[in-house]
Amino acid sequence: VQLVESGGGLVQAGGSLRLSCAASGRTLGEYDTMAWFRQAPGKERVFVALIKWKDSTTYYGDSVKGRFTISRDVAKNTVYLQMNSLKPEDTAVYYCADSQRYTAAWNVLPGMYDAWGQGTQVTVSS
Repeated sequence: VQLVESGGGLVQAGGSLRLSCAASGRTLGEYDTMAWFRQAPGKERVFVALIKWKDSTTYYGDSVKGRFTISRDVAKNTVYLQMNSLKPEDTAVYYCADSQRYTAAWNVLPGMYDAWGQGTQVTVSS
């Protein structure tokens, strides 16, 4: 599967952005978990949110709970990340990823994902 992110940009603190991740090459299905990660300069790539394609179950990182919402459009083979109440510390390159690996726990480690997009820059000014 190929993943292409869009929607990043520059926004003031307190503002909103919606990121999109369009998947191509195959149709996402019941074994897919789609996730967003982010990476700030000089820091590790960290988990933001995931959605299980089968039933839309979602899970969020602690730093974005209550502010970010992950969703999907099955017909468009696309996943979204609505980001509200943005903070300067949300500044990072945001990556979309796909996993077809089963785990009894949540897939929050980058190593659990096999396909990645090229990333989109999100910059939040104070």
